[in-house]
Amino acid sequence: MSSFEQLIAFERETQALGQISGRLGWDQETMMPRGAALQRGEEMAAIEGVLHARRSDPRVAEWLENADAPDEVGRAQLREIRRAYERAVKVPGDLASRIARVTSEAQGKWAQARADEDVAAFLPVLQEVVALKRQEGQALAAGANVYDAMISDYEQGTTSSQIAEIFDAMRPGLVDLRARVLEKPVPMGLSGTFDEAAQMALARQIAVTFGYDLNHGRLDKAVHPFSSGSGLDVRITTRTNPLDPFNCIYSTIHEVGHAAYEQNVDRAYLLTALGRGVSMGVHESQSRIYENQIGRSRAFSGWLFGQMRDRFGDIGVTSEEAFYAAVNRVQNGYIRTESDELQYNLHIMLRFDLERALMLGDLEVSDLEAAWNDRFLADFGYSVDKPSHGCLQDVHWSVGLFGYFPTYSLGNVYAGCLHEALRRDIPDLDDHLARGDTSVATGWLREHLQQHGGLREPRETIAQAAGHDPDHVPLMSYLEEKFSTLYGV
Repeated sequence: MSSFEQLIAFERETQALGQISGRLGWDQETMMPRGAALQRGEEMAAIEGVLHARRSDPRVAEWLENADAPDEVGRAQLREIRRAYERAVKVPGDLASRIARVTSEAQGKWAQARADEDVAAFLPVLQEVVALKRQEGQALAAGANVYDAMISDYEQGTTSSQIAEIFDAMRPGLVDLRARVLEKPVPMGLSGTFDEAAQMALARQIAVTFGYDLNHGRLDKAVHPFSSGSGLDVRITTRTNPLDPFNCIYSTIHEVGHAAYEQNVDRAYLLTALGRGVSMGVHESQSRIYENQIGRSRAFSGWLFGQMRDRFGDIGVTSEEAFYAAVNRVQNGYIRTESDELQYNLHIMLRFDLERALMLGDLEVSDLEAAWNDRFLADFGYSVDKPSHGCLQDVHWSVGLFGYFPTYSLGNVYAGCLHEALRRDIPDLDDHLARGDTSVATGWLREHLQQHGGLREPRETIAQAAGHDPDHVPLMSYLEEKFSTLYGV
């Protein structure tokens, strides 16, 4: 075997072990007995130790040095393997294992603290997570910006200053449009009680409607909806609330966007460095365009209205137009994952600034709750009423995902570019969506973006699909047109 062939064979085994690690994480959030948390932490640490050893194996450096890529795909494989190797050798193996152990334990403590509304119970383990992630960031940065090094784990080629520049450009328009919309009466929402088993049945139907292949996946419930896996085993979760079926429906559509990306990557890339979504920003572009530009469109919501009436009877609104308004209702709220499109990015900007301050040492964990509450009051105009509506609402920091949050808004920016191109290429899109047929839209995304996996860098992936470099203008234009029309402002 050539050096290239040996490297790819070794990488396939590493990727397979990574999938096993991911499955342990999926089980922890869905089916694992609560009392198993301590042991699961040891298991996660053990497999992370094996993975780190493989990723930093000196033979990888040898193979990379001698490998001769046969084509564009091979060159992309080498690029991604080299990136992973260079990252791995910067982080000591014992630190990687300790992070895996502590974050596994922290996840369970976060869930309990959230349920108990007890920030103080979570802060000690969060302090440990933050300290470990700072160490990791310092090792990765090698003297450069620690937070930039963390962002690179999720959106390579993007810096915190670039993200801040985008956010600064978006914020005034978002704040202005939000103020104009909130001056108008809030549309009527749904009313009644919605059977949770019926919600899950509808969620499965909608998942399939959006192209999710249940032969290679499954839908379960979790505290915080997520997607896990790639290739032939891609699993999603959602959650139910008997008073709010939209939570279940749109969480499902969002996670299907992630899962469809993974399921639709070219099978030739299976268990290789290219066999998954190229970045979290690009990943989020898929979940957000599925959820919002497609799932919350006037045309698709008309079809969904019929499905809701068939399953639940009287839902409190009696027309497609009223249902569309309910789907896109802008109102005060605390929860990021339940936020409307208009306010969502303001939630992300808050988290971006706070976690950047945490990682750079400008904010201590002991001051996090007060800093969150102060910033929320300043941005949204009302006070956080309880910790689960504030700094305990998201799982991300408990599992060490610092640098992840800004990719949500980058995903929105990317989705704006893709939606503009999608509408340009398929002028009769609404005719399809009104029949509950998303295949034209999802097929376009599969052809232009999803099948390519990690072949190209993130910004190039979007540029190739959209026909131009990523830009926040299409997103802002879309939001202005949609909400000014809907609310008459």
